[in-house]
Amino acid sequence: MAHIVIVGAGLGGLPTAYELRHILPKQHQVTVISETPDFTFIPSLPWVAMGLTSLESIQVSLQPRLKQKGINWILGRVDYLNPQDQKISFGEQSITYDYLIIATGAELALDAVAGLGPDGYTQSVCNPHHAIKAFQAWQNFLLAPGPLVVGALPKTSCLGPAYEFTLLADYVLRKKGLREQVSITFVTPEPYAGHLGIGGMANSAELVTKFMAERGVEVIENAAVTAIEPNQIHLGNGRVLPFAYSMLLPPFRGPRFVRQVPGLSNQDGFIPVLPTYRHPEYASIYAVGVVVEIKPPEVTHIPLGVPKTGQMTEAMGMAVAHNIAIELGVFSAPPVTPTLDAICFADFGNSGILFLANPVLPDVATGKRRRAVALSGTWVTWAKALFERYFLAKMRFGTAVPWFEKLALKLLGLSLVAPLAVKRIIKEE
Repeated sequence: MAHIVIVGAGLGGLPTAYELRHILPKQHQVTVISETPDFTFIPSLPWVAMGLTSLESIQVSLQPRLKQKGINWILGRVDYLNPQDQKISFGEQSITYDYLIIATGAELALDAVAGLGPDGYTQSVCNPHHAIKAFQAWQNFLLAPGPLVVGALPKTSCLGPAYEFTLLADYVLRKKGLREQVSITFVTPEPYAGHLGIGGMANSAELVTKFMAERGVEVIENAAVTAIEPNQIHLGNGRVLPFAYSMLLPPFRGPRFVRQVPGLSNQDGFIPVLPTYRHPEYASIYAVGVVVEIKPPEVTHIPLGVPKTGQMTEAMGMAVAHNIAIELGVFSAPPVTPTLDAICFADFGNSGILFLANPVLPDVATGKRRRAVALSGTWVTWAKALFERYFLAKMRFGTAVPWFEKLALKLLGLSLVAPLAVKRIIKEE
């Protein structure tokens, strides 16, 4: 009997747990450790911060769902990992594992600049607690509107929420008749708007720039936030931006218990992986989602992180689950690797952009992707809302990727995983 432990119950951890329980015989034990009692659909947190939806509507209680599926659940925060003894500790407790899947998401580096985050002078939409505080601050802002500054700091691994927050704010302010009282400035470390940390794709830069111009948003590109004061943000180029409200995405890094283990991660705490998403040195450890190290396709003047969208994260989880099943002898098949195809919906209130990258990073040799599409329209708003409902239904029902979802992806020319070539398998072993 094998004991598989998953740390994290978000977009990566929970679907991976469901998939493992679905494909592994019952003698194998699956345990999920989570710091929070609920699964949260993180892509909808900008809506929560704007008061466009409630936090409760995008959450699923973990304990009854996991219990129903025969998955052990522990509410706790991992403090220590000993990969040699294959043991993890949380509080005064510890458990051993045969396989460990780290799917924690990122730790927010709020100490990168003094004054950053809800305990400082700016807001964030990176977790449920921050989104609620952002909404509370937003309500106060509506009573006394002023300059609005939105953006991201260097090493943020997902810039989409900053774009969404900016244009959702414009949408809400217009509906309330307050837009003329608010100047909106978007600050990004990207070399150009629409770069997205992946070197841009299709007409992403053109569409993003068009939306910002049409909504009267000033865009400051290639900018690093260097200091934050109660009502001022200082940029590396010497410019000072006054603000009455600011939402800045912080830099991302791996969790502390990962960074403390020599050789487990890079200097920022992100975990290197083989094509199977197993760690190169610790054969019992796999990684899924934001915590995975993916190197940027190019070196930018200001460092950026590569985004790991929900679909990419889910694909990593499916690959890891199947590769563990293969190692346990449940399947007789070659290992698989996630394709890293990505679909991302960016909602702007009454319109939005659909980004489709196949795969998310361009080919190293050609600098191109097999396919890259960026489409805009009112339908994107509805599509994101429908996808949110669908994903939450999956998490409540306890399934990862049902057959009809695989069929739909196939019809779109996409897939979550692909078999590894024989030569790659030999190299990994």
